[in-house]
Amino acid sequence: MIAALRHWLDSDIGYSFRSSPTALVAALIALVCGIAALFAPWVAPHNPFDLVTLELANARLPPAWYAEGSKTFLLGTDDQGRDILSAVIYGARISLAVGLASVVLSVVVGVTLGLLAGYLGGWIDAFLMRLCDVMLSFPAILVALLIAGVGRAMFSNAHETLAFGVLILSITLTGWVQYARTVRGSTLVERNKEYVQAARVTGVSSLRIMRRHVLPNVLGPVLVLATIHVATAIITEATLSFLGVGAPPTSPSLGTLIRIGNDYLFSGEWWITIFPGVMLVLIALSVNLLGDWLRDALNPRLR
Repeated sequence: MIAALRHWLDSDIGYSFRSSPTALVAALIALVCGIAALFAPWVAPHNPFDLVTLELANARLPPAWYAEGSKTFLLGTDDQGRDILSAVIYGARISLAVGLASVVLSVVVGVTLGLLAGYLGGWIDAFLMRLCDVMLSFPAILVALLIAGVGRAMFSNAHETLAFGVLILSITLTGWVQYARTVRGSTLVERNKEYVQAARVTGVSSLRIMRRHVLPNVLGPVLVLATIHVATAIITEATLSFLGVGAPPTSPSLGTLIRIGNDYLFSGEWWITIFPGVMLVLIALSVNLLGDWLRDALNPRLR
């Protein structure tokens, strides 16, 4: 693994990464946030969602650098006495999980439909592109809000895992269109090249040509788009949770924490909403900067 990492760092993309301070800082921030979220049970000083450990006497404590604060709660507590630092770490875990899962599902659906539309053409291409046009005619957050709200209304008493499934599905249905249109455009170019024509002449099936020959050559734009889409998916999840149709209250994400703290923002307890907001901004900004760097690194005109 170390040898593979060293080989990557010696490549053109690795050199571009090493010579870009913005990419290095963004990668460091994303790595720290990701590790903290992944190992939340061991990194977080408290379990903010263990009702046994909560005490209302500790509610709405300011950060530790205030005179009324406590060193036990470095970033203060919320209205239920939960440690803000621990809640932010656990909330980032949920936001990242939902965002990454929805992006992976969007890539699978969008790339598959884009390959079919670009390679087969005909009525399949026309139907899928008209479907994309219909999806693009509505604001993404409005579609996600509608699907998430209907799903939560239909399965109001279901397990919270199903609630996360509905949330991921609602973000996926608004995100696959970009991948489908991008892959379709690249496939239209690739299907007329000599290597595809040669594969057809030798009797290779269309499915094998799409999977073994066309797909590897259209994944570059998809990788860049997926990196940037992670930040968009996380912000969409935070928006839905802020509006009350996202993550369930028993497992609040960053958006839910911001919504809870918003009720106390003008009463002086700013830390309840500011710190989850800062965490959300750091994650989204670092991923977006990495996406911008990757787009430039994979662009042969900028090399």
